[in-house]
Amino acid sequence: MANTLTGLIPTVYQALDTVSRELVGFVPAVRRNAGVERAAKDQTITFPITPAQAAEDITPGQLPADSGSQTIGYDSLTISKSRAVPILWNGEEQGSLTAGSDNPQLGGILQDQFAQAFRTLANEMEADLWNTYVGASRAAGTAGTLPFGTINDLSDFANIRKVLNENGAPANDLHLVLGNGSAANLRGTQATLFRVNEAGDSSFLRDGALGRVQGLSLHESNQIGGHTQGTGTGYVTNLGATLPVGSTEIIVDTGSGTVVAGDVVTFAGDANKYVVTSGIAAAGTITIAEPGLQQTLADGVDMTVGDSANEVNMAFDRNAIMLVSRLPKLPMMNGRVMDGSSDHITVTDPFTGISFDVAVYGQYHQMKIEVSAAWGVKMIKPAHSALLLG
Repeated sequence: MANTLTGLIPTVYQALDTVSRELVGFVPAVRRNAGVERAAKDQTITFPITPAQAAEDITPGQLPADSGSQTIGYDSLTISKSRAVPILWNGEEQGSLTAGSDNPQLGGILQDQFAQAFRTLANEMEADLWNTYVGASRAAGTAGTLPFGTINDLSDFANIRKVLNENGAPANDLHLVLGNGSAANLRGTQATLFRVNEAGDSSFLRDGALGRVQGLSLHESNQIGGHTQGTGTGYVTNLGATLPVGSTEIIVDTGSGTVVAGDVVTFAGDANKYVVTSGIAAAGTITIAEPGLQQTLADGVDMTVGDSANEVNMAFDRNAIMLVSRLPKLPMMNGRVMDGSSDHITVTDPFTGISFDVAVYGQYHQMKIEVSAAWGVKMIKPAHSALLLG
């Protein structure tokens, strides 16, 4: 039974080609740690983080200075999901199709089933990556009004890039993932991007390819949704002393209602829009994401909770968000898989680098195929990410 899946390999890869270029914007844009080794749900994966380096003066001499040592930092995340998509066939169902293992009708149905399985898992990863928006640093744009709605106005690009620049995000690998509504506005109103004589490229006009604008690689995702604001109102800072720039914990009182993670708050006299990572249900301490306050904050200052957003688009440096994907863990004994399967193969999407496990289980008068993956996501550098509200 070792070669059960061998004949299906071409069908599996044709299915993978079908879905690998769908509207999955986060998976190809974030930092990926994708391997074919297996990991269990709730297993912790550790990864290195290289710290910033300081420059030094050059001092001529016989030997170079004894410098340059670093302590390499690390972070970790949890494999929070281990998920499978089942495909079930029995003999009667196969027999209802034209006989023959090379039957194109059966092969076509299987290809579509595999395509839908890969699509389902990729969309779940995509949705988990988008949900890291609650850990982003600050926001630009207007909640309730999709960006790029004004003809030939690129200020939304400039404003979100400004936030990333102010936070010190590296400029060489920046990405902006847009929801469908925001992308439609971009395609419909920004004529300067698809006039070939101005853009220097016809791909936006002919193919709708978003490309790059102002140093941001553009992507589109079906998984971007909105954010419903908390009910918090009337809150005022209760600090005792002025908070310095960079502070992330802010005590508020007087008001009522909830402030929830993902809410965007502003303070009177400060135009910055801060993203809340930990909220309150009554007077207490809210936490905003790093790099924290951009100007000092005094006691007795009014705090305003922003409106609900129809779309929460995200801009970030690739290394700000981590996706770790593995194959699901299997029971082993004496070097053999003991999960009842007759065969396993691993297929890797060349576009995203994500590996999937495909297994077949022979059952009573039927056959079950599973497409599975295990993964976890984490916002690892909040300062290098920001929200473009819509």
